[in-house]
Amino acid sequence: MDDLVDLASELIAIRSTADREDELRRALSFVLDVVGPGFAVERFESGGKPSALVRPRNTGTSPRIILNAHLDVVPGSDEQFSARRVGDRLYGRGAQDMKVAALVMALVFRELAPVLPYELGLQLVTDEEVGGFHGTAHQVERGVTADFVVIGEQSRLEIVTESKGLAHVRLSAKGTSAHAAYPWLGRNALLTVADGLARLVARYPVPDEAAWRTTANVARIGTPNRAINQVPAEADAWVDLRFPPEDPDFTGRTQAQVAEHLGAVTGLDVEVVALGAPHRADPESDFVQRLRKAAVSAGFPGTLLRKHGAADGRHYYARGVDAVIFGPGGDGQHGADEYADLTTVAPYREALISFLRADRGVSPRSR
Repeated sequence: MDDLVDLASELIAIRSTADREDELRRALSFVLDVVGPGFAVERFESGGKPSALVRPRNTGTSPRIILNAHLDVVPGSDEQFSARRVGDRLYGRGAQDMKVAALVMALVFRELAPVLPYELGLQLVTDEEVGGFHGTAHQVERGVTADFVVIGEQSRLEIVTESKGLAHVRLSAKGTSAHAAYPWLGRNALLTVADGLARLVARYPVPDEAAWRTTANVARIGTPNRAINQVPAEADAWVDLRFPPEDPDFTGRTQAQVAEHLGAVTGLDVEVVALGAPHRADPESDFVQRLRKAAVSAGFPGTLLRKHGAADGRHYYARGVDAVIFGPGGDGQHGADEYADLTTVAPYREALISFLRADRGVSPRSR
């Protein structure tokens, strides 16, 4: 555990945020060094975001199982990039989300990949926090696939078989500028946007507690105005929508169809900046059942879970590949006091090893 904490502290110190491409590369190189030599490393690049797929050897076939880990983090204060251990907690940006889990996956891969009777892959990406389009999605588009994917996002050894999709949208309106003393001579675009947002939130209200339905978060609203005494002629808002697989307003729709739907709801101009599918894995599949047994053998209940946040599993779901989230515990994701629960790390490693060894494998499909 001390060795893992030391490695994690070094990795946390790398400020691998989306705007620091050199640091993304450092983080990827660091984890590849942890994996060590003797493996086949296939490197990818898209949108300035590097990623890699590591396999035991160049076989020309697809892995049966892929362990997926992202090494990018959201921004934080300087102090958060200096890891500190307090008892059984390791604090730092990315400790929970998900640098500790990434290292565990890398070490398990290093140990088991050479001896398993099937091909195991380790997928390392650096853009999950900004959508995963240049990491996991890019690799999938280039032909990377598997029979099953385990994503090491935090879950306290629960198994996430469903997660919501996301739509990032920009709502906007135009009005007519005027002097603020004579507002009747203008048309306030900001008020138009506010009215549209009110209709959107009425359609997708904020629940009082966790609810498996579509939600809309208004992240920003503003105008280009530089003066207080001017009626704004332009205004826009940023909205983050999260939707379950059962919502026909979003699931299976194109960006144009989602924009048309939201335009009808709000009466505003709509730009869909990003649209990510929800994800679902068959909870009765042999893979999921083996993973549940592995979690139980490590002292955890093997609970199945739905997750409101989106993850890279949706990129596999869109191609018909089952993926689950399965990771260690912690708390404070994206917050000032993010930490990994070190008491869950050894059981997590044990569960991964048990799961991978229990699968005797089949002939991997051609890639």
